[in-house]
Amino acid sequence: QRHPLAENMAEPAAKKSKTERPKVVLAYSGGLDTSTILVWMIEKGFDVICYCADVGQLGEDFAAITEKAMRCGAIKVYIEDLKEDFVVNYVYEAVKANAIYESRYLLGTSLARPCITKRQIEIAQKEGAKYVAHGATGKGNDQVRFEMGAQALDATITTIAPWRDPEFLEKFKGRTDLLNYAAENNIPVDATPKANYSVDENLFHTSFESGMLEDPMTPPDKSMWKMTVDPTDAPDVGERIRIEFAKGVPVKATGADGAVKTDPLEIFMYLNERAGANGVGRLDIVENRFVGIKSRGCYETPAGTVLREAHLDLEGITLDREVVRIRDRLSAEFATLAYNGFWFAPEMELVRHSLDFVQRHVNGAVEIELYKGNVIIKGRESPNALYSADLASMDIDDGGALFDYNPADSQGFIKINSTRLKAYFNMTSKLGAAEES
Repeated sequence: QRHPLAENMAEPAAKKSKTERPKVVLAYSGGLDTSTILVWMIEKGFDVICYCADVGQLGEDFAAITEKAMRCGAIKVYIEDLKEDFVVNYVYEAVKANAIYESRYLLGTSLARPCITKRQIEIAQKEGAKYVAHGATGKGNDQVRFEMGAQALDATITTIAPWRDPEFLEKFKGRTDLLNYAAENNIPVDATPKANYSVDENLFHTSFESGMLEDPMTPPDKSMWKMTVDPTDAPDVGERIRIEFAKGVPVKATGADGAVKTDPLEIFMYLNERAGANGVGRLDIVENRFVGIKSRGCYETPAGTVLREAHLDLEGITLDREVVRIRDRLSAEFATLAYNGFWFAPEMELVRHSLDFVQRHVNGAVEIELYKGNVIIKGRESPNALYSADLASMDIDDGGALFDYNPADSQGFIKINSTRLKAYFNMTSKLGAAEES
């Protein structure tokens, strides 16, 4: 089956005038795969605009990426600094939601994809491009996240996914084919030996998968980790930090080292630094991809781990019990939607608005201690606390005039709530007697 754009793509570039060549905005990393895609799409008659998002990946040389893209034939290159946008509009939204996928994964890659996609579509609209493209594989979640986001943001723009294109797959069956094509087309190739696993980085997390990690019994190399020290090598003395929240969002971090951070991005970067130095945030799991494949991944999410623990603790003192019960369902829904690529879907809009309502009174501060991979809560306070020391006290009978709590009332409370348990006991007793007879 031919690619839906095969008729357009198969026409040699030489047969098209410059004004007729369609534009495509390619999500470009500068690596072998996307550089190959860049040259291949030019061959197919496209003017390629490369777009690289800076979401905090470590050690990226954006000047070198720009130079490489232009050498390979791109007509323009966008390097977009999205770090603050990523933290404020995606990471902190997840913090408010206590978002965690399958009770373990903090969604580092999942949160970055809609941020990247949104800017890619904005560039396409600005440039009058009718196509966008990405280098995600046909077995992973990212293809879904990029394309679902693009469709939700502008359904008039078509996404090209070369790693699902029959012609592309026939031509490039492995890394050897990519390297041969690079040599034939003067595509610069990084001479650095390739690690035996793949890495995805942003300021929220670093993820490692594939290669040696595909064997779930193979432990990660100690040298693999980038954002965190090994917990056994972390300092022998704990480090205290105070984190203040307003409506569920961190607004200030004060460290034992005297640091005071109030800028949203600076708060996050500081927590990344201090949590990473204390070995906080490592995870090694097997998860369920949206496409139906199980995947083993290793993750390090230092600041995200700290903020989740602190935020949950502050909610404990500020949220009503029944609100917490419903919030848990909203949190799970948020995580599933984010993981599966539905960030811009109407149901996600509903969930996020609902969580904003929940977070109205999540104000206050939490003091934590970081120690050898652990986040230890040392205390919390809030002007909106629902906690009452008098009511909880074993030394005060009524909890104060406002509550007028009489311990004797518990007798009726227990009696009413145990009615259904007595009924269940009666039924199972009859069944047991019938089975014995």
